[in-house]
This record gives sequence, C-alpha cells and structure tokens, in this order.
Amino acid sequence: MLLAHLSDTHLRADALRDGPVAALHLALGRVLAVDPRPDCVVITGDLCEYGHDAYGLLRDLLARFPIPVHLVLGNHDDPDAFGRAFPGAPTRYAVDYPDAAVVVLDSRRPDGPGGLLGPDQLEWLDRTLGAKPAYVCLHHPPVAVGLPLLDAINLADAADLAAVLDRHPVVRVLAGHVHRPVTAPFGRTLVTTAPSTYRQTSLTLRADRVTGYTREPTAFLLHRDDVTHVVQVSHATPLEGAF
Repeated sequence: MLLAHLSDTHLRADALRDGPVAALHLALGRVLAVDPRPDCVVITGDLCEYGHDAYGLLRDLLARFPIPVHLVLGNHDDPDAFGRAFPGAPTRYAVDYPDAAVVVLDSRRPDGPGGLLGPDQLEWLDRTLGAKPAYVCLHHPPVAVGLPLLDAINLADAADLAAVLDRHPVVRVLAGHVHRPVTAPFGRTLVTTAPSTYRQTSLTLRADRVTGYTREPTAFLLHRDDVTHVVQVSHATPLEGAF
C-alpha cells in the first residue's frame, strides 16, 4: 500500500487565506505526480486555523481530487464547522484497503490544545483493529519529540494507546501537530509526524527559547509498508537524468 501523509494545512477564511490554500493545492498536485499514484491521502489534523471556518474551501479543493482523502481533526479544528462542510463525516473511522487498513482517531480535548483519546475511543480502537496491518492516524503524537513547547501538549494517554496497539499488527502511527518530520519508536511500532503543507515549526530544542514558525520547505511523507520517504513540495524540481 502507498499512502501520502500530509498535515497541518491551517486553512483560513480571512485576508491571509491565499497562502495556506495555495500551499495545499500545490501539495495535492505533487501527490498526483508520484508514480505510481498513492492509494490514498491522509491529512493529520489542524485542517483550519483557530476561528476560521474554511472547511468549505477544503471541501471545494478536494471535490475533484481523484484519490481518496481521509481527514483527521486536530486541536485547531472546529467539529461543528467541519460537520457543516462535510455532513455526516465521522471524526473517528476505519477504511479497509486490500493490503492495510487506515484507522482515524480524534485526539482533540475540550480543555486545551493537548491530546486525549479516552477509554471509550481506545476500546473502539481495540475492537476495530484486527489481523490486517493498519496505519493508525491521529493529530497529537504519542511521544516526546524534543521540542518542549509541543511535548507539553502531546497525547496524554499515550501509554494506554501503546497497550492497545501492541496487541495488533500496526504498520505505523501517523501524526501531525509538530509541523516537522519526526520518527520515533512507539511500543512495537513507530510514530511519524508529517511536515506542514504551509509552514514549519522552528527547531527549538530548549525551553528557554521562543518557538515560532519558519519558511522552511514544505513537504509530505510517502509511506509504503514500513518505509517512509519525504517528498518535497515547495522546493521540488523536475526529474533530472544522472550520468
């Protein structure tokens, strides 16, 4: 199975809407240039910026996209506004493909920007996962990534998630939130966070330094089984011959 992993699109509906919308459009176009084309796309959360109901823009952008796109909600997302643009769309669900399943979780919590799955969702996940390999997708990474600001607001019940996943053949845990590509062990599998299609988080490794955003190149991840490639978007170039 070939899966394109995008994240943190942060679409907005104000005077600054053009930047993130154009960046996502460019990233989706780059996905279509992959040969062979991926079986599906996953966007791991923060689809829209705080307070911006731009889900209609996302819906319109995806309307003619020829590959299935699986959407994950993040802490910036508004489930009510999402539901108005995508009526009936669940926030946790599983999609079966011939070689693997894609399982989407909702890690938002109402009391802050950190993540929490809760016992009910973890029980649902345990029932949903089976003998088929699976990609488990959520917004908040269940591991520390070494960026103090983000490690303070990652997944609170990561140990409970690991206990569930260790009972099943999970290929990879796919997350967002970090705005950087990071891979780390997690139980018997790996967790990988995707870069943002819009802007990246500064590599601020010390708690006494300010964390901000940078205009580093945008990219997405391409997963095939347990191998992951970083695919450049903003700085991609045409294929060149080697000799």
